[in-house]
Amino acid sequence: MRTLLKLTWVELKLFVREPVTMFFTLVFPIIVLFVMGGVFANTPDPDAWRGVGAMNFYTPAYIGLVIASIGLVGLPVHLSGYRERGVLRRLRASPIHVLSIFSSQILVSFVIAVVGAIVITAVAMPVYDVAAPEDLALLLAAFVISVLTFASIGILLGSVLPTTRAAQGVGLVLFFIMFMISGGGPPPEVMNEPMRRLADLTPLKYVIIMLQDPWLGFSWNMANFGIVAGFLVVPGLLSVRFFRWE
Repeated sequence: MRTLLKLTWVELKLFVREPVTMFFTLVFPIIVLFVMGGVFANTPDPDAWRGVGAMNFYTPAYIGLVIASIGLVGLPVHLSGYRERGVLRRLRASPIHVLSIFSSQILVSFVIAVVGAIVITAVAMPVYDVAAPEDLALLLAAFVISVLTFASIGILLGSVLPTTRAAQGVGLVLFFIMFMISGGGPPPEVMNEPMRRLADLTPLKYVIIMLQDPWLGFSWNMANFGIVAGFLVVPGLLSVRFFRWE
């Protein structure tokens, strides 16, 4: 445990030194929050945003966006950079187990995600009069599962993508596609059928719904949870199978 905590502390310091990662994790969601708030405000609309105000809808969605940015941009770039620079090869020769490396990345993901969630909430609630979460306990459970899910996806991408440039390119493409169609961009109700079908294939759609439900006072959706759990377990198993040290 002591080794894991030390490794996590080192990884956290390295993580926050990557400007692209920090921008998409902590800055970009806030920029989009202000853009959406300036366009839609927070007036409820029965025909959009699940019947609630736009900013009540987007605030938990952008917490999901923070989590997604860690898994799609931060972790893949970090791990592939380690491989490219030979850091993983040196770690392989040390007593550190691959599961300790994965665990430290997951812990770092939680720290960054918590900071991002606090920043978004602290901005959205006073500026746009966003309602407080209806069920905090279920929201915390959804948050933990969501971070684990995108950490699993990020570790898989970092395990198979050979270079930092490849990881950054693939991660950014996936991030922006998911952002636009999974509930972080235009209201889902205005998207056409092909876009909605494509959104059904993305983990971010289900993570956003899982975060929104307890925040907005909707019941826990077991089918949605099962899909998120699938996006957690399958990439995690594939990561162990296909992880490459060099």
